[in-house]
Amino acid sequence: MTYRSYTFTHAIVRKPGAGVIDGLRAVDTGAPDFGQFQRDHATYISLLKSTGAGVSELDALDNFPDSVFVEDSALCLPEVAIAMRPGAPSRLGEAAIMAPVLSGYYHEVLSIEGPGFIDGGDILVTEREILVGKSARTDAAGIAELRSLTSRWDYSVREVQTPAGVLHFKTDCSLMDEETVLTTKRLSDTGCFDGYRTINTADGEEAAANAIRFNELVIMPSGFPKTADKLSAAGYTVREVGNTEAAKLDGGMSCLSLRFSPNSQ
Repeated sequence: MTYRSYTFTHAIVRKPGAGVIDGLRAVDTGAPDFGQFQRDHATYISLLKSTGAGVSELDALDNFPDSVFVEDSALCLPEVAIAMRPGAPSRLGEAAIMAPVLSGYYHEVLSIEGPGFIDGGDILVTEREILVGKSARTDAAGIAELRSLTSRWDYSVREVQTPAGVLHFKTDCSLMDEETVLTTKRLSDTGCFDGYRTINTADGEEAAANAIRFNELVIMPSGFPKTADKLSAAGYTVREVGNTEAAKLDGGMSCLSLRFSPNSQ
């Protein structure tokens, strides 16, 4: 692989529907404020567009409250897009809806057929490998099928363990550049990032770990000043987005977009 896994020409987002207030959540901290969710989502989109990437805004899906979190529905590599098989039963239909959208960008779109499950939020693609965290939404069979599908392009898929009580692997980490991962201490202490440079979130700011490096920007949730300062001191251009409402549904910066640079275009 000779690409930069944080450099993107395209992104896909989906507008939140009014039903988002009924989305899944591990802990109920109250229903999201729909108006605030919309405003924060618009800010997020504007930051993606500010880098020069093409951003496709899909209509809301009223029958799928969690569909604003498009990252779980697919994995987009340079060579191929792969529709996932989400581990929450209420989200199973989202991947099938996303597949034809991706066919507008890729010559080939594959699918995880099962019986295993896998969410895009559990997948971190780096320059050297694809790390996939086993979680409540991703199992060993799903990871094995992903390994089989990506072997044609010589990807190395490594199964790791998502910390107990953490929804998705990328809840606790994000790629900053070819060799650097922003991570919580509880995740980095497992040794899964040995060989990488790591930046730990500040104490008490673990929720800042779900950020995205999108071209020249690091887009992170607002409200975590110590971690933002760490990233700025490391030389990154940081932009913050309100995430209070998405966080009520266990959502973050990576969940809200599919980011890719297809070789077929």
